[in-house]
Amino acid sequence: MGKLLGFALAGILAAFLGERFMELRRKLNASRELEPVELPNCHLIKGIESGAEDIDILPNGLAFISCGLKYPGLKSFAPDKPGEILLMDLNDENPRAVELRISRGFDIASFNPHGISTYIDKDDSVYLFVVNHPVFKTTVEVFKFVEDDNSLVHLKTIRHDLLPRVNDIVAVGPDNFYATNDHYFSDPILIYLELFLGLTWSNVVYYSPTEVKEVASGFYSANGINISPDKKHVYIADLMAHNIHLMEKHANWSLTPVKVLELDTLIDNLSVDPYTGDVWGGCHPNGMKVFLYDPENVPGSEVLRIQNIHSANPTVTQVYAENGSVLQGSSVAAVHSGKLLIGTIFHRALYCEL
Repeated sequence: MGKLLGFALAGILAAFLGERFMELRRKLNASRELEPVELPNCHLIKGIESGAEDIDILPNGLAFISCGLKYPGLKSFAPDKPGEILLMDLNDENPRAVELRISRGFDIASFNPHGISTYIDKDDSVYLFVVNHPVFKTTVEVFKFVEDDNSLVHLKTIRHDLLPRVNDIVAVGPDNFYATNDHYFSDPILIYLELFLGLTWSNVVYYSPTEVKEVASGFYSANGINISPDKKHVYIADLMAHNIHLMEKHANWSLTPVKVLELDTLIDNLSVDPYTGDVWGGCHPNGMKVFLYDPENVPGSEVLRIQNIHSANPTVTQVYAENGSVLQGSSVAAVHSGKLLIGTIFHRALYCEL
């Protein structure tokens, strides 16, 4: 009887593990292959060789680029090089990426930038919020941009128990922001277990100097976050669920669900065109190739444009799709005046004229 019970339990466990493995493969789009969608007027951005994970463009055409992310379990082509913030002026005829100098006193050696967001204050001061992972911890660094000498003045470092695994951020004031925690756990082994079991413990947190609170939860992996041009709605990408959550923002900074837009790709960072309201997403068509990097079978890249996202039937257009021969692991797409920048987690970046 004991052996029979043992065999039964072993069978149940095997069935459970098999089901979890198949579900993880489905979430990672492990079987998806891309049909290419090309853009004619594109070139690789010189000087970006180890990722441009996030990009934020000011209304005046200055683009901030977060480069050099080292993330547990993911490929890095420059594991010993500190991260950096680059700037491109998209008003130039031939824009180039230049490194922004960071003020003295900031620990550049451990700088590991992830998601970024800009905020323009009433006096036109520009603040740059950077998710940072020094020694694979999480902080949010706040800088003031000094355009005259292409530099960043470090203002403060933010740490909080409700911000343990921040992926992306959207600034809504000079001191306050929304942030996504892409996992509940911080330990790499527990993160893999979280993914394998399909736990929906990822969340979104609102931060200000006087109040910090969870404002949305129940995500597989809350990733990119951004805000509508009228500042009334917040968009949240759930990477592993292949969807975007639209949330209404309230006066007390709480969020309530409006709708969910289902997609067929792992959508990473979100950018919003301030003039049209279109949402642009850098996507991973096959997440398995990102997490289990194979130089003989590299991850591809995909860019989606979502028009009329608040309507009953938004228009979703695949603007760019490529098998990795040019770009590996696209994570962001941002536009300004007919110019498109596409960044990646750990590879290169593309400049296109639409």
